[in-house]
Amino acid sequence: MKGWQFVKTHEPLELVTKEDPVAQEGYVVLETGAIGLCHSDVGVLEDEGWMSLLNPPIIMGHECAGTVIELGAGVTDFQVGDRVAICPTGPSGMAPGYAYDGGFGTKIHVPASDLVPVPDNIEIKEAASATDAGMTSYHAIFTRGKAKPGMKIGLVGIGGLGQFGLQALKAAGVEEVYAADVSPAARELAANLGATEVVENIKELKDKELDLIVDFAGIGTTVKDSLETVGFGGTVVLVGMGSLEAQVNVTDFITGSKFLVASNGSTKEDIAAIYELMATGKLTPKLDEITFDEIPEGIERLKRGEVQGRLVAVYTGEEEN
Repeated sequence: MKGWQFVKTHEPLELVTKEDPVAQEGYVVLETGAIGLCHSDVGVLEDEGWMSLLNPPIIMGHECAGTVIELGAGVTDFQVGDRVAICPTGPSGMAPGYAYDGGFGTKIHVPASDLVPVPDNIEIKEAASATDAGMTSYHAIFTRGKAKPGMKIGLVGIGGLGQFGLQALKAAGVEEVYAADVSPAARELAANLGATEVVENIKELKDKELDLIVDFAGIGTTVKDSLETVGFGGTVVLVGMGSLEAQVNVTDFITGSKFLVASNGSTKEDIAAIYELMATGKLTPKLDEITFDEIPEGIERLKRGEVQGRLVAVYTGEEEN
């Protein structure tokens, strides 16, 4: 198998060749079909604070979907040929690309307990994008943020996660969904997806008295700005880790009786819920498709802010030639 391996911060990924994995008890081997690229991948390469979360050297990639090609002993819920996705925050407690070689490799040795079946009418590239961008946004909005119809909700960052979140909110019947993004292309995408109002900075929505703001960026002052913008008694859910530290206006935070809630990953059930929305046509992610060979440049494109929607590398089966 081949894969793009991370060794340490501030160094480029290395293309390596390894022995093909053999399925151990309770595991399966997947042939990777598609892998989503995430801003956290940029963080791993640029910020030493991520090193505590990885076990390098390791093949990165945590938004994985593919086809089962080998079953380990004791695996009964799946068969060779099944299309599946990996929940990166699943029951095993181990994430691909962090605890073990992930989807930047052509094959993945994964605990069967973390797998989610992919419906027949969903493309493998869509399935991969939903394993992080889809499930994480869904969990942050509906589980942590307790979003429901009648609420006024703001989203910071209409990229890979934000577009999923906006569509899921509209599908759930939430009428007032506001969006903020520094990118003109992302603002255009938010408008096309039905956002009530689209702005460059969340602070421009101060007069809306928002009940909930979900910060998918976590970059610069977005956390501080979101807390100062949300209405009295409102909640800010922090998802993005663009910056690993944030400031808080304590006076506004306390006198406004506001809540700051963290959201990390999700569950297999949330991935299944996203797949149901996708299968019924209520959620169609905007994807930017690249090849296996283009993964390192794809991460650089994310770093430069050149990606609209979710960046996904789609494998053809020829990567190891």
